[in-house]
Amino acid sequence: MHERSSVAELAESLKAELNRYSPGGKLPSSRALVERYRVSPVTVTRALAQLAAEGLVVTRPGAGAFRAEPRATPVAGDTSWQELALSADTATELVPRAVDASGVLATLATPPPGVIEFNGGYLHHSLQPERALAAALARAGRRPGAWGRPPTDGLPELREWFAREIGGSVTAAEVLITAGGQSAITTALRALAPPGTPVLVESPTYPGMLAVARAAGLRPVPVPCDADGVRPDLLEAAFRATGARVFVCQPLFQNPTGTALPPDRRKEVVRIARAAGAFVVEDDFARRLVHEDAGPLPATLAAEDPDGVVVHVCSLTKPTSPNLRVGALAARGPVLERLRAIQVVDSFFVPRPLQEAALELVGSPAWHRHLRAVSHELRNRREAMTGAVALHLPEFALPRIPSGGYQLWLRLPDALSEASLLATALRTGVAVAPGRPYFCAEPPAGHIRLSFAGVAGPSEIAEGVRRLRAAVDELAV
Repeated sequence: MHERSSVAELAESLKAELNRYSPGGKLPSSRALVERYRVSPVTVTRALAQLAAEGLVVTRPGAGAFRAEPRATPVAGDTSWQELALSADTATELVPRAVDASGVLATLATPPPGVIEFNGGYLHHSLQPERALAAALARAGRRPGAWGRPPTDGLPELREWFAREIGGSVTAAEVLITAGGQSAITTALRALAPPGTPVLVESPTYPGMLAVARAAGLRPVPVPCDADGVRPDLLEAAFRATGARVFVCQPLFQNPTGTALPPDRRKEVVRIARAAGAFVVEDDFARRLVHEDAGPLPATLAAEDPDGVVVHVCSLTKPTSPNLRVGALAARGPVLERLRAIQVVDSFFVPRPLQEAALELVGSPAWHRHLRAVSHELRNRREAMTGAVALHLPEFALPRIPSGGYQLWLRLPDALSEASLLATALRTGVAVAPGRPYFCAEPPAGHIRLSFAGVAGPSEIAEGVRRLRAAVDELAV
């Protein structure tokens, strides 16, 4: 049995037995629990730590574990005054205090037990390099100075590694270590565009970026995409019409469409932004989620940009674990100092043990083995899902089968309500991501995004698509 499952099950069993003991009463010894439940001492220690964190038990070194005293009954207060405090002067504020996080939460929320997770944005735990991460974290903790304060820009060796990965003439001096890609995008948008100004975005695009832009008081302006990604003619027109100074794009395996900009468009995007006196924020989130059959990948936009037009964002989170929140922000020219200042004010620095663990991971032989395994598995899962969709949902349009990333982007039949499908699908046991949050204006049609990375494997994919078919049939009755 997986260790995490054993810990959770033991914790639940111990909770059920707590009523046998009076407050302050001593629980059985760790040795007795090991023998009774036939689990390891580590599992017992972790289960007791979980109960202690929940305030149900108290552990005393050398004495054992004891049932905690009952908590005081919460006093019901009157918080109605906050409505006025939180709504005052909202009509004039440039940076909104209330932020709509629904689009982000749709991909972060854990579905109820028994529901197949097609709405996630991270690798299933069976695809995560858990052993390599544990070993890297253990080695990192033993490094000299691992618990000391790191340089604010990040560890030099890690910045050097990211610079080599980004490519071209990017140097370590032009790289800042960030707490994942979302943090880097937040810093970039705050640095590049003042509140109240427009920012150009692909349509559709990642809801997390739209939420960041709106939270910063920016006005996302959609630039339509076709089968090859963002349309350069419409991008140029949008710059002229809005006066925007920032365009955010995902040139490689875009979320949600999976498109990759062809070489001519890549050059056009940078040229158009340069002519407009604008920056391109390159969100290179999926480069390490390439599928086995993709072929050679194009260089990053930043690698081919000597003029500092491109501000590059990348992260180790997507190909590893949602908890390895280590990323990079790369830029050249005066903008780098502004990015650095905002990052320092917001977060001081990324914790050194996490940076050291990232270095240990990417420097180990396990790193490239992991990337190869993920590449192979993502291709298999993509093929399983595209096959299941073709078989069970032939009326859904699938404009592109991606060669990287972790999702399929499906257009619904005109007669099918997106909101109704999501609710019905959840009742039938499958969670999907709604298409509406990916658009910053009215969507042209209903869509859903199906992730094939967050599930256990092809058999679960097949079952999830069958459940989705059942939901469609239920709505048709």
